[in-house]
Amino acid sequence: MYERHELGKTGEEIGTQYLINNGYKLIIRNFRCRQGEIDIIAKDKDEIVFIEVKTRRNTNYGCPIDAVDKRKQKHILNASKFYIYKNKLEKRKIRFDVIEVYKKDKFYINHIKNIL
Repeated sequence: MYERHELGKTGEEIGTQYLINNGYKLIIRNFRCRQGEIDIIAKDKDEIVFIEVKTRRNTNYGCPIDAVDKRKQKHILNASKFYIYKNKLEKRKIRFDVIEVYKKDKFYINHIKNIL
């Protein structure tokens, strides 16, 4: 379990660095509330982007995005609604993305925009 947790943390670090390198402005990482958790909240130009990061060593159990099932999407959506309300961002453009991180001989990133 510890090894999986560390892989997930490493994936989030890689995802965060990828976003910064691509011009995103990091707002917060690991936003938690009673409604759920969001791995990364960032700003891309005029959009607020809620990002789920999923990291895998292989695809034996499917692609990382497959883990963002309906239940997980509901938690992300509810947590984002709370964040938007709490920060008075109702009039801002928003987007939901997933960053897949694969670890093979090195790390590979697949950024999927507008998943919801």
